[in-house]
Amino acid sequence: MKDFKKYYILDAPPQEVYEALTNPVSIRLWTGEDAVMDPIPGTEFSLWDGSITGKNLEFVENKMIKQQWYFGDKTESIVVIKLHSHGESTSVELRHTNIPEEDYTDIVEGWNESYFGNLEEFFN
Repeated sequence: MKDFKKYYILDAPPQEVYEALTNPVSIRLWTGEDAVMDPIPGTEFSLWDGSITGKNLEFVENKMIKQQWYFGDKTESIVVIKLHSHGESTSVELRHTNIPEEDYTDIVEGWNESYFGNLEEFFN
């Protein structure tokens, strides 16, 4: 299993970034796909029409999201997204742990291009 950590800067305040990550209507705007998301611990979520699924573990409004992501064999990995004010922008700290080695390259590419790449385009 491998871990991934990276920082991203998004041109929006933390409140807007948090909304974009937790509101299914907002998620659809930057992904182009339907999403199932309810920012309540213990609820299941689905992004990119089921390509990403898991369970919501913890939320601190406008500051932090913690999720458990499932892989095909139900390997559970933990994603923590922390939002920090950075002037009028947001510094996003991403930590994704317990990634299966065979999925690592695809996951990192997905974070950089699809997930945060789309968010950067959305806010810029």
